[in-house]
Formats: sequence, structure tokens, C-alpha cells
Amino acid sequence: MAALTIKPGREKSLRRHHPWIFSGAIELESGAIAPGETVDILSSQEEFLAKAAYSPHSQIRARAWTFDQEERVDVDFFRNRIQGALTLRKKMGLISDARIENDRTACRLIHAESDGIPGLIVDRYANYLVAQFLSTGVEFWKETLVDILVDTTGIGNVFERSDADVRQLEGLVTVSGALRGDPPGMVMVSENGLDFYVDITHGHKTGFYLDQRANRSLVRSYSSGCDVLDCFCYSGGFSLNALAGGANSLLAVDASADALDLLKKNVAMNDLPLDKVHILEGDVFQVLRKFRDSRQSFDMIILDPPKFAQSANQAEQAARGYKDINLLAFKLLKPGGTLFTFSCSGGISPDLFQKIVAGAALDAGVNARIVHVLTQAGDHPVALNFPEGAYLKGLVCCIA
Repeated sequence: MAALTIKPGREKSLRRHHPWIFSGAIELESGAIAPGETVDILSSQEEFLAKAAYSPHSQIRARAWTFDQEERVDVDFFRNRIQGALTLRKKMGLISDARIENDRTACRLIHAESDGIPGLIVDRYANYLVAQFLSTGVEFWKETLVDILVDTTGIGNVFERSDADVRQLEGLVTVSGALRGDPPGMVMVSENGLDFYVDITHGHKTGFYLDQRANRSLVRSYSSGCDVLDCFCYSGGFSLNALAGGANSLLAVDASADALDLLKKNVAMNDLPLDKVHILEGDVFQVLRKFRDSRQSFDMIILDPPKFAQSANQAEQAARGYKDINLLAFKLLKPGGTLFTFSCSGGISPDLFQKIVAGAALDAGVNARIVHVLTQAGDHPVALNFPEGAYLKGLVCCIA
């Protein structure tokens, strides 16, 4: 088997079973290695460290499949990993043992490195699987992985949304389309007693933000009697929960007209009070400044912006964006108001995010207390050997 030899002293992370091998850590590449091919990872003393997928164009030159020298990376290997991921979701009560195709389940089934399959994301929306193949390794095994997914779930419709920018870092073109079964239209799913239309074909990521499931439920519990401002509202995940929780009024803001149209459809489908809903299409930063200047105020504000930083190198620029938006939000809160604020930027650590929000509160002249520290839902697990999997940070802050 082809092999990559690690420079002396650069194998520490691999001994802790971190799955990424960066190009700068590699001393020698032996053999002709095809993109996605499985290679042995060896120490400078030629000691076995891992078996990994080779990615010649990426700074992450290889992603480890296994740290067991005796374990073969083959069809059975991927079947076992996928079955293990499904078993975990069953344990959490998110999917059942019965392979029912026509229910309204919405759940992440495979969460990449944290489920032992680096680069593979699979979300279930009712009778569709939506998959992202984001690394050269899973691209190499794509057909095998899709066959296993169909067989283990009993779901015959698989749609690919490998259109994330990260594919370009792997030397892969972006692609989207049906892999098995019929191309989807709008899919209906249920969550916490609410129904949502999901646009699998054109929606954000795979169509819906499943990672916010528990946080949406918490918003509902805080919403009774509140005037709520939902920023970056997308298709209404937080908005519908605020209305279901008894919000007095809801103002939903997003830059996408398509997302706002979908939000309105979701509100109507759930027989929620449309007369309490106000929709505003626009840039959230500009909208918040306008609200500040006109002295508007709210009992609850939700900030769930898109990713501001792709990596730690962009953290400084992203921090300014988070500081500005949280500062504006604190200024718009009524006394006793509540801010739900989030960051999904991997380059922003939880400590840094809390410091940013604290600085925003100080500059806004408010006394704020953290009452909840939030993260992603359990079907987006975080492997202890891969802390980068904890990408979603959230704080619930109440002001005096």
C-alpha cells in the first residue's frame, strides 16, 4: 500500500486520533497515489499510525479512516460506520427501527468526522436522503456509500448537494442532483409539533438547519407575550416556534425573498396567526441600524447569521461582524429583554464568541447575564478526538 511518512515530532495529533494530516506534516509520499485512495500513515520511525484517504490538492493532505492497522477500509468498513451512526440516532429517539418511507422525520444521519466518515454529511428529510460529499475520500467511495445508505435506511431517494465551497479546496467541482430515485420537489417534515416545507434542491446547506432543533424549542419557551425580532430568519424555524410559544408579534428579516416566501407558507400551513407576522426583506445590518435610529425595541431578538469565518485566519474580520450585530441587538432590546445569539463559524471559538458578546453588551451600556449556553443538536455529535466538530455556539442573554 502507498504510504505517507510524517515528519519527526509531527505525529502527536495522530497519536491522539485526530483525523487530519496536514501537508506541512508530511516528510515523504511513497508510491503513485490516486486522489481518494487509502494510504498508510507512518511515523518517521516507520511505525503505523493510521489508514487515511489521500487528497493531493488540499492542505489537509489526508483524512484518517481508522487507527487500527488490522481494519480494512472496504464495503464492510463503511457499512459498519453507517450502521453505527444510525444506531446512535435511534438511541436518541430521532429515528425508529421501522424503515418507514412516508413519515416526516428530519434528522442528520451522518455527521462526517464525528461519525467516523470524514467529509460525508447525510440528512434525512421524510423519504429523501440529502448527501454532501465534501472530501476526496468520500468522493472516491461515493457509489458504495450511496448503495449502503439506500440499503440500511430503506430510502430509495438520494439527492446530492455537494455544492459547498469547501469542495474546491479538495480539487473537486461542485455538483448537485439526484443520485437515486426521483428529483425532489418541496418536502414536508415535522419538528417539535410543527410542520415545515424544505427546499432540498435550492435551500441553504441541505435545505434546513437541523442543528438548531433544540434551540428552536427553547425559543418557544421564552416567547409568550413577546415582541420578537428574528434576524436571518431563513424559512422560519425560529419564527414559527416563537409564534407557537405565544409571541405577541413577530418581525422576520432575511435578504432572500425565496426564504421569506417559504416562511410565509410554513406559517400558513401550521395555522399560526398571520396577523402577528411582519416580513422584511433586506440586509440585517442595515435593518438593525435603521431600527436603532428610529428607536424601535423588542422583547426578544434572535441572531442566527451565516458563517462569517471559514477558518481561524478570518476570525479577526468575523469578530468585527459579530460585535457590530450583537451591539445593535443589545441596543434594541427592551429592559428585561432576551437575546438569542449564535455563531456557526468554525474559526470563532466559544471563548472568543462570549468575549465578543460581552464587549457588545458593554459598548451598548446594558447589564446582561448568560442564562443558557447552547450548541448543536445531538444528531450533530462531536467526537472527543475531533473538537472542530463543535462548530455551533449560542448564548441566551437576558438584560436587566
